[in-house]
Amino acid sequence: MDVRRLTHPVARRVAAGLNAFNAAHPWNHNEHFHGWILRHLPARRDRGLDVGCGRGELLAALAVRFDAVHGTDVDAAMRKAARLRCAALPNVTVDDAQLADLDGPYDLITMIAVLHHLDVAEALRQVERLLAPGGRLLVVGLAPPTTPLDVVWDLASMLLNPLVGFVKHPRRTSGVDPRPPVPVRAATLSLGDLKRIVRAVLPGAVVRRRLFFRHTISWTKPAHLR
Repeated sequence: MDVRRLTHPVARRVAAGLNAFNAAHPWNHNEHFHGWILRHLPARRDRGLDVGCGRGELLAALAVRFDAVHGTDVDAAMRKAARLRCAALPNVTVDDAQLADLDGPYDLITMIAVLHHLDVAEALRQVERLLAPGGRLLVVGLAPPTTPLDVVWDLASMLLNPLVGFVKHPRRTSGVDPRPPVPVRAATLSLGDLKRIVRAVLPGAVVRRRLFFRHTISWTKPAHLR
């Protein structure tokens, strides 16, 4: 059961109220996790890669911590926005390169709400190829709720979401983001299936369920892998 698509009349009224409040006090779930990424950066910071860089907010944050940062995105509007966002940062490059076409090594590879757009196993194999020994993969991802535990976490996220929105933006806003909209795609791979793929391709990877409809994946490439 997807609690984000409840059809019971009472549930729909509650959801409508929550949606109205969230629109008046909006916040970005993906950008909320930038702090998690910045707290888990690798020790060596020569080159970083942000796959699906969107409007470039994370690129800008990484640019002051790495010698060079590379952002990729298949969407032309996102690339334009990212280049504008990082125009004053000479160590940032943005293009539409695919993982298979890139050459490493990178000390960091990040993906925020991107992995479910890709062939997960193949993308992770490319990550393993591109990372330098000791390099780190940090993923913030989405998965549909398919188990009772998933539903519990979704319910908790729904209830906490307006509280976080009010703390971040106590004044009511129009809810309209002037930035170009980020392309979205519904995730279809369950968290359980994702865990099995991740651990098969990247042994030792840590997959953790998070609030606000997200999970994280972290993996540090062992020094003996080249």
